[in-house]
Amino acid sequence: MGLDAVIAEIKEKGRKEAEAIIQEGSARKEEIMNAARQEVEKIQLTVRDEVEKNLSHIISQEEAAAHLIVKRQILNAQKDLMDQVYRQALDKIITMPESFHEEAITSLLRKAKQEIAKGRVSCAARDEKILKKVLNESEFSAYTFGSVIEIDGGIIVESDDGQLQVDYSYRTFLNQVWESGLKDASDCLFA
Repeated sequence: MGLDAVIAEIKEKGRKEAEAIIQEGSARKEEIMNAARQEVEKIQLTVRDEVEKNLSHIISQEEAAAHLIVKRQILNAQKDLMDQVYRQALDKIITMPESFHEEAITSLLRKAKQEIAKGRVSCAARDEKILKKVLNESEFSAYTFGSVIEIDGGIIVESDDGQLQVDYSYRTFLNQVWESGLKDASDCLFA
């Protein structure tokens, strides 16, 4: 065998080994690439799931905030309407005829007699004449006219010694009725 044949054989052997190494490298490269693709897919799925979860959470929060804003606006509108109804009820009572106020003051003085037997009675400026007329009746001789005060109607009775006072103003009675009937009124208006 000549030198050329040995060189050719070594070259052939080297070429085959190189091809084997290249094929092995290509196979290994494919394995690594497949593993990397699988890892990338896992990461993408994880990221996609996280993004969807975060997006869902953000959407839920925004929806809850929007519902809260709408509910607050509805409650504010309902409160405004209830305040209007309250004011209209008080205005209606205030604008009742003089005979109504005279009957109311007489009735309120009878009620006050059960708590304060003798004292001073104050009223709104509009009711001063009516109160003085009612106080002239013998039934209420233990009472004197107190003063004109800032109330919508009704009376405030104070004992002579100043130790006891009862508030029988229209606003006080309306507040009591309002508080006890607020749920019913709300149900009627907003049901």
